[in-house]
Amino acid sequence: MRRYHLCLWGALMSLRGLGDYQGYLFDLDGTVYLGDHLIPGADRALGALRAAGKRIAFISNKPLGRASEYAEKLRRLGVPAADEEVINSPVALRLYLQQADLGRRVLVIGEEPVREELLRGGFELVEDPAQAEIVVVSWDRTVTYDRLNAALEALRAGARFVATNPDVTCPLPGGREALDAGSFIALLEAACGRRVEAIAGKPSPLMLQVIMQRWGLEAGDCLLLGDRLETDLELGRRAGTAVALVLTGVTTREHLGEWPAQPDYVLESVADLAP
Repeated sequence: MRRYHLCLWGALMSLRGLGDYQGYLFDLDGTVYLGDHLIPGADRALGALRAAGKRIAFISNKPLGRASEYAEKLRRLGVPAADEEVINSPVALRLYLQQADLGRRVLVIGEEPVREELLRGGFELVEDPAQAEIVVVSWDRTVTYDRLNAALEALRAGARFVATNPDVTCPLPGGREALDAGSFIALLEAACGRRVEAIAGKPSPLMLQVIMQRWGLEAGDCLLLGDRLETDLELGRRAGTAVALVLTGVTTREHLGEWPAQPDYVLESVADLAP
């Protein structure tokens, strides 16, 4: 018997069954796996969805890894996944910039995976702020004062201002945190007096929009599964998909009770998707 709970029992009859959607969007860490360990039953659940002909994608905000590396990790853990089924924030940003046509010359605050995706999209990476048409801001552990100042000069000269993800910090083992892209966004916003124009990662709906356009599906045909209220649930709400919260990651039932906008489904884990 499926073990899932609706936060409002009165909404039970108005919602589809968990297996009735056409597209399924999975957060990764905390949802499909925890660190280097697969969530028990995740492989069976995903296999059942594929056997039923469902569309599947995996999404992540983390800009330090390549989509192909996440796909390889899934395969190593026993979950078949094609490289193109993984959309992380650098991939989403590249797809967005290709569609938005904001320019071709980009000054980047970001590490190699971000730079590789932009080159893959046909963009020219520049160092001179006078040449930059776009400033891309991401998590960058090698950033220098000179590069930040170059980004500031480009923004003050009118370059477009976009970013991979809004996370201010990233949790590290032992309860520590590291500066993430959101910290650099805030610094540059304060310095140039402008707000970032577009953020590709969660909870911005841009990430889901590029996936649904690729699939040819409407938001109402898709179910997003994740473990974070402030990013995964908010992303689904903004994009218009149904949302399932899994309790295998950072959110507990106690946290859920404090959140004003409740998910459509609450699952013990993604294993509840299996028939």
